Amino acid sequence: MSAIRLLVLGAVRQHGRAHGYQVRNDLEYWGAHEWSNAKPGSIYHALKQMAKQGLLHEHEIAPSTAGGPPRTEYEVTEAGTEEYLSLVRQYLTAYDQRPDVLTAALGTMVDLGREEVLGLLEERVRSIEAWRTSVTEYYTPEEGPGQLGHIGEIMNFWVHSADTGAEWTRGLIERIRGGAYTFAGEGEPFVGVLAEGEENPFATGARQPGDGC
Repeated sequence: MSAIRLLVLGAVRQHGRAHGYQVRNDLEYWGAHEWSNAKPGSIYHALKQMAKQGLLHEHEIAPSTAGGPPRTEYEVTEAGTEEYLSLVRQYLTAYDQRPDVLTAALGTMVDLGREEVLGLLEERVRSIEAWRTSVTEYYTPEEGPGQLGHIGEIMNFWVHSADTGAEWTRGLIERIRGGAYTFAGEGEPFVGVLAEGEENPFATGARQPGDGC
């Protein structure tokens, strides 16, 4: 699983149309450069690849007033929307130890309905519990990691991660069930992208108004 496709589709979708530097700026604003593979090169590569795959539509616009080559703006196609929502659902339910996958899903879950998200998160808890059960057929946490030598620390770490992950997910379920956040169909959503020209406090590089992507 890779978070980059979901993150890029989500950023473009929130804007309606966005060029590469806007997407990069948004993902840095979300902190994605710290917890995922959303680095500048991978962002621009994902945009171009998904345009070739028909998930994004390219619009070439005039050069910026600051000069530079024409920019390409991207818009999510109908196929791109289907892919985006499919990835949100998949990443909310799959028990994957990579934090970027779950983090990307959490940042985009409000594009689904509240009841659907609750169902997906409950499925996630069941997946975690099933995984834990399969592991404890070979490793018993109560007996401690020493039963497998130092290798037991690996199992100890993952079982502990499963327990804390399930506990955290149950807490999120209760917060959502209690009315937290605005989901699809409930009203004006929270806007998590930067407006054109808005300064990004988390940007890692200098502003590039002439960026051709």
